[in-house]
Amino acid sequence: MRKLRPLTRLIAAATVAAFALPAFAANSDTLYIFNWSQYMNPKIIKQFEAKYHVKVVQSYYNSQPEMFAKLRAGGDSQYDIVVPSNYYVPRLIHTGLIQPLNKKLIPNYDNLMSRFKDTSYDPKGKYTAAYQWGDTGIAYNVKTLGKQPASWSILFDPKANSKYPFEIGTDAQVMFGSACAYLGYKYDCQGRDKWTKAAKLILKTKKRSNFSGFQDATPTLKQLARGNIAAGMAYNGDYAFDKSQNPDGFKNIKFVVPKEGAELWVDNMAIPAHAPHPKLANEFINFILKAKIGAELSNWNAYASPNKASKPYLDKSLTQPPVMPTDAQMKRLHFTPAIEGDNLQFVQQLWTEVQSR
Repeated sequence: MRKLRPLTRLIAAATVAAFALPAFAANSDTLYIFNWSQYMNPKIIKQFEAKYHVKVVQSYYNSQPEMFAKLRAGGDSQYDIVVPSNYYVPRLIHTGLIQPLNKKLIPNYDNLMSRFKDTSYDPKGKYTAAYQWGDTGIAYNVKTLGKQPASWSILFDPKANSKYPFEIGTDAQVMFGSACAYLGYKYDCQGRDKWTKAAKLILKTKKRSNFSGFQDATPTLKQLARGNIAAGMAYNGDYAFDKSQNPDGFKNIKFVVPKEGAELWVDNMAIPAHAPHPKLANEFINFILKAKIGAELSNWNAYASPNKASKPYLDKSLTQPPVMPTDAQMKRLHFTPAIEGDNLQFVQQLWTEVQSR
């Protein structure tokens, strides 16, 4: 989720478009993908183009709200594939922005691990197929802060870090979940009373003199590697990838899954409600779910594969922590709950107040 990769990979992507225009939909030999930045191996795209004799055009978004807004503004008839995270899937379903998968065209759906076939956000996998998955934890500088317990205290307890700069995330629900977990509630807490208490903790944290700001997890890792901050939220796959690319910069940076509970996320492939090429879209999903293709994808972006058939072809690093959580860590990882209506509006207003005060 929320992936940004180095510029070298951006240049390597041959099938890039800033925005897929409605006029393009007339091309029956073109597949339009709307995805997170640098989340698709360019070689896989070339293989699909060669096999199906089509062209693939990719457009990118940097946040869930951006993706949702573009689909509601007509993108549901412009794109063939989108890649929403788990807690946005129910919103897309209930607003009629995505269509059911045609499982007859996706026999490789059976390659998915059982935990991804029947989820709370999409029972029986009617609308989505898992793409990649991971968790959100904390990365911190051991040399600066000393060895810390695997806890949200690294960010929320001033005693753990009274003077070194630190950042916290920008996603309202993930941050409220993290604060809830630290306060003794579960990560997937719900209810206005709990959200309000979480907001108060974040506001209190924000007012500490060494608070550096709200930042997305991927840029946070860059700041850690440069020594500009001592701690922040991070995605396990990004941490593993960045560490492999910059071992010196990450020599003292450790990634932990907080013992109180943290986010388990799944990014999913879905087909917009009025996709111009639904048959080709289903075939693309089936292609990604092939054993070796699934492994190519994960080996390229350093995230865990939901594809059990891919396991023999995965790099060893992807089958062990931090990319693959331990059994003990899995027990404390939870999906961010999907909320709608008045509750969603309440959370958004609360978060706006936290950021503005």
